[in-house]
Amino acid sequence: MLLANNISFNRNNKKILDNINLSLPPKKIIHLTGNNGVGKTTLLKILSNIIQPNEGDIFWNGKNIKKTPYEFYNDLTFIMDTQTSNMNLSVYENIFFWQKLFSSTITNKEINSVMNLLSLNNYKNTLVKYLSFGEIKKLELLRLIIEQKKLWILDEIYMGLDQHSIEIINQTIINHTDLNGMVIFTSHTLPVIPNLEKFHLKNDLE
Repeated sequence: MLLANNISFNRNNKKILDNINLSLPPKKIIHLTGNNGVGKTTLLKILSNIIQPNEGDIFWNGKNIKKTPYEFYNDLTFIMDTQTSNMNLSVYENIFFWQKLFSSTITNKEINSVMNLLSLNNYKNTLVKYLSFGEIKKLELLRLIIEQKKLWILDEIYMGLDQHSIEIINQTIINHTDLNGMVIFTSHTLPVIPNLEKFHLKNDLE
């Protein structure tokens, strides 16, 4: 379980997040919503231990992630709204790098099957810098399958995707939580996913 207790965050003497409490147990999917600038990406980065809150703590399976960061990272896949793939490597070279980095047990057959579903098979040997924004997004989302982690934290998951790819990602999320996985994500659109829970961040204007 991921647990956020009394999270507050200030930027330039302005309070961005104030006393946020959130729990994400196995089999749960949270859609983090709110207006632009309300702090959604900031909260995801705090939950991922990328930035530190001014107040409050994050716990993973009962342990403070500040004290056991590597144990936490072993269970976390965080996909941001910017790519982590190497622009000067091909699609397949990036996939191979991620497989080695995360000691993934996924087979090449499984990788090829997912690439085919996402219409990436024709780009295996294409350098990432020559892909469209949507194609890069689909490549990034392959990390969900490659890394095989319990906790998925995803920022603007559907940006740049066509409807077919959105449906595949939705089913992937459902399958993940059926296997006791956990997901929290941001998106400006409401996906068609059963048992989806909204967590709305408000600002002073609401």
